[in-house]
Amino acid sequence: MKKNSGNSCSPKKAEKQEAFHVIHKLPSGDSPYVRAKYFQLVEKDPEAAIVLFWKAINAGDRVDSALKDMAVVMKQQDRAEEAIEAIKSFRDRCSKQAQESLDNVLIDLYKKCGKLDEQIEMLKQKLRMIGQGEAFNGKPTKTARSHGKKFQVTFKQETSRILGNLGWAYMQQTNYTAAEAVYRKAQQIDPDANKACNLCVCLIKQEKYVEARAVLEDVLQGELLGSDDPKSRNRSEELLKELETYKSSTLSSLGSGTEDAFIGGLDQLMNHWNPVRPRRLPIFEEIISYRDQLAC
Repeated sequence: MKKNSGNSCSPKKAEKQEAFHVIHKLPSGDSPYVRAKYFQLVEKDPEAAIVLFWKAINAGDRVDSALKDMAVVMKQQDRAEEAIEAIKSFRDRCSKQAQESLDNVLIDLYKKCGKLDEQIEMLKQKLRMIGQGEAFNGKPTKTARSHGKKFQVTFKQETSRILGNLGWAYMQQTNYTAAEAVYRKAQQIDPDANKACNLCVCLIKQEKYVEARAVLEDVLQGELLGSDDPKSRNRSEELLKELETYKSSTLSSLGSGTEDAFIGGLDQLMNHWNPVRPRRLPIFEEIISYRDQLAC
């Protein structure tokens, strides 16, 4: 029996190829982007993957995914600065739907490079977008992925997460007054043990030991999400031991200049959070109310 001529492969071979793509989570085809994913995920050759991602971008081949994936691989190769420039240069070729995920990659890259001012500004920008109803590409929730599993994230959860990241960035700048205010708002929206511990650190740094102890008690009593997590519990117990070393049990205040400067900056940020159209979420009414309380 003669073999079939032509480029078509046998059903068994096609099935095997399809199984290979599924196992390695590869897209189908033989384009530059597909080859880049092959070198990234199968060959474990990041340099070859980066070259092919560049080719995919220049060829207009799945540019949204190619730019984001290339930036992630560059970050893993300690080429974060180059990845930042690539996103800035080529994000205008990407769709509107891809911009939010590119912002998330940029925030991670700024964090990797220690560019705290840029990281903080982008986090504020994301909060403004949520306040104006422009986040999630107009949808009520967005799909996120963690450890290979997909789940839905609400505006409330996303706002708390971003505030937590903003508080952490302020902590890296040793701006504990700003970090405290941001963490308190995050805890009001969607409290969890990890942010509670970070808030406690901010309070300790400002010698507000009584307040810090009260925050820790919520964690140790298991009243917060994640309180039963071993890492959070161990951290809270370590912070409690640190608190017990302090003899002072009274609150001390920072210089008014530091606090006033932050409140002024927070007022300016809140002005940006005022939406240009009546789509503000109820949560941002609470933030503005909180701003007024700080100013008192």
